[in-house]
Amino acid sequence: MSRLSWIAAATGALTLTALAPTFLAGAAHAAAPRFEKTACVGDYKDVDLRVQCGALVVDETRGDPKSRRIKVAVAIVKAARPKAGLPPVVYLHGGPGGSALKGLPRMLKSKASREFVAADQDWIFIDQRGGGLSDPNLDCPGTNLTDAGPPSDKDADGIVACLKAFQAKGVNLSRYNAVEVAKDVQDLRQVLKLPLIDLYGGSYGTRIEAAIQTHAPRGVRAVVQDSPWPPEADWTVGGPAMVSSSIDIVMAKCAVVAECAKRYPDLKAKLAVVAERWLAGPRTIDGKTYNADDLGGYLMDASYFTAGVLPRDLWKIIQGDVSPVADFVGSRDYYSEGQFMTHLCKEEIPFEARADVAKGTENDPVARLMVVSMQRIHDVCKAIDVGAISKVEQAPVKTAIPTLFLAAEIDPGCPPELTKAAAKGYQGSQVVIVTNATHGVSRGSPCARKAIRAFFQDPTKPVDRSCLPAADEAMTFTYE
Repeated sequence: MSRLSWIAAATGALTLTALAPTFLAGAAHAAAPRFEKTACVGDYKDVDLRVQCGALVVDETRGDPKSRRIKVAVAIVKAARPKAGLPPVVYLHGGPGGSALKGLPRMLKSKASREFVAADQDWIFIDQRGGGLSDPNLDCPGTNLTDAGPPSDKDADGIVACLKAFQAKGVNLSRYNAVEVAKDVQDLRQVLKLPLIDLYGGSYGTRIEAAIQTHAPRGVRAVVQDSPWPPEADWTVGGPAMVSSSIDIVMAKCAVVAECAKRYPDLKAKLAVVAERWLAGPRTIDGKTYNADDLGGYLMDASYFTAGVLPRDLWKIIQGDVSPVADFVGSRDYYSEGQFMTHLCKEEIPFEARADVAKGTENDPVARLMVVSMQRIHDVCKAIDVGAISKVEQAPVKTAIPTLFLAAEIDPGCPPELTKAAAKGYQGSQVVIVTNATHGVSRGSPCARKAIRAFFQDPTKPVDRSCLPAADEAMTFTYE
């Protein structure tokens, strides 16, 4: 699931073929943004909240009188017990390349998410332009992609060909990025006639929040960043080391829990041996061939959400059972690959050097597993045109909008060190680091969910930290 939100992870993607005719039939002239009501897509029959669906219709290229129109899918969830004076919360999903609406019915049936979602305030979910149920969806069927990058040269080449095909059909790839999404949020606020809004972002959705706070902050009252990814962070340079460090934390926690240490002795050294073996060449097991990209992608993905079972699954791999890797390899199509790449090629990769991806990994075989696939992200970006690059996209945010940061102690993509550094630019911000938590803090922490609801009720008050686990609390592991 990677940088997708836990609340509304992608469950599939529309195809280029399916979307192109509708998209190309759009208006041939610029016009004002508008909101049109639509039927909701998905199974809402057991949802006990009122949900209104529609689409924000905007120009793909603002300011261009010849711009075609695109549709940004929207779902408005009415509060169960609305509290007077509270504005709606705009939900920003992760990825980039994820979806909020595809998993929305499931989320609205979840007891955990309902502890804060649409409790006191209406919540507005959008599928950011280029993905999910929005039109167009820059999905690239037949290709795979994870946060560690394209898992093969074939996948990288396929994504490049896919993006060039979109361009040939008239899609302006320079308009699918955080700044444009920020402007979409403001257009939505205005067409819905909302004086104020709050923002909740998960994972890469926090990067969109940063763009809103920098470029389009009008009417934003309060912001919650769950598992923050700040603009100044490097995705690929240092990325392999972040994954390795996250796994080290889990293995160290296992070593101090008697049962875990007994079952899985000397995990770190044994994993290093396995990593070296996979780096030396492909592994054929039970008639199927796997390589270092497969193992590296699995390790990054697994340490996002499944830290409690990670020692068990690492031990399986050490013993020659690669079923955890095989399961991961069979489920790598969760992104709209084109949307993922237009964001990274505009906001991340221009500020990083391909050669630097390998720096610091020489003595860390686990980190080296991710190097080649992350370098492929650079190769894709080099082959496509996403327009002019601005250094502003890497600048730390400076804002006085009240912001609550929720960071997990264990996070290979959004480690807490990034949050602590970024928060310095947020005047009066609150930073909560949750012990033993993994990516998507609110997913596993009732205390975090309580804090989110309380913060939106009054962002001037400190959130309650008394319910958080102690810094030295032992981690709970699953062995079967």
